[in-house]
Amino acid sequence: MAGVTDRPFRQLCKQLGAGYAVSEMAASNPRLWATEKSARRTNHEGEMEPKAVQISGADPAMLAECAKFNVGRGAQIIDINMGCPVKKVCNSWCGSALLQDEKLVGEILDAVVAAVDVPVTLKFRTGWDRQHKNALRIAGIAQNSGIAMLTLHGRTRADGYSGAAEYDTITAVKEAVSIPVVANGDITTPEKAKFVLAATGADAVMIGRAAQGRPWIFREIDFFLRTGQYLPSPSITEARLLMHEHLQAHYAFYGSFIGIRTARKHIGWYVQDLAGGEKFRKRMNLLENCDEQIAAVDTFFESQLAFGERLQYRLSEEKLVA
Repeated sequence: MAGVTDRPFRQLCKQLGAGYAVSEMAASNPRLWATEKSARRTNHEGEMEPKAVQISGADPAMLAECAKFNVGRGAQIIDINMGCPVKKVCNSWCGSALLQDEKLVGEILDAVVAAVDVPVTLKFRTGWDRQHKNALRIAGIAQNSGIAMLTLHGRTRADGYSGAAEYDTITAVKEAVSIPVVANGDITTPEKAKFVLAATGADAVMIGRAAQGRPWIFREIDFFLRTGQYLPSPSITEARLLMHEHLQAHYAFYGSFIGIRTARKHIGWYVQDLAGGEKFRKRMNLLENCDEQIAAVDTFFESQLAFGERLQYRLSEEKLVA
């Protein structure tokens, strides 16, 4: 979720019911800590607690120092990334590539846990590929190292984001360890969240891609789990106000030049399943001014009132099949 889960987006998700949100990956290489990009990724000023920073790397000592550095900057939880499947990350022997070296995994986890006095968690996948699935062994190593919580994405690195998530593997990991286990992968609706919790016995679910453009999914899931009832879609008025809040925070965080460009993907996600969304997105991507971008968003949401007071999603064929 690099480039997505920045501070403005995390804050919005927490306001809308997420109990926990983790930063974008922070590089463990100290030469990168002072760069503007890395500084933004670990910026938690004014963010609702708990403040969690995810770190990435392959050198135990370097990761330990990175953890200490971020705790010094206010991190209350350190999360170690061993789940990213992106080729650029794996080619540096980071992310899910580490799952190929269980000895190194143990050395990294031992070093980071010993370096800080805050909880250390681990995000990982079920293995490198279907022929080399080792989630149970990684989970055991993590528990023995003092890891406080596991978040398991139910796919191998080779799977990327294709195919169905392996909830049976998450179930086996939950049964094998005594520390909390969070289930991740293909959780896109309140019903799916309830199903995954029941099927795996997991202590919680983590939402990733499904929150893009729909940060209110967290309150919808929470409400459904507590009551068995559905929250209606946000009113167009509320959605418009939430987008205003998100965009203004986004511009302030990145500055207008970068902000207007990086906001485009978020706006695209908000409108992609709404009537006229794709046509609007293409036109909006040509705008070069923050005020014009917000005005365009306002006009688009006003157009949605023709379909009712609440957002009316039009699911794509792919999502209908899912």
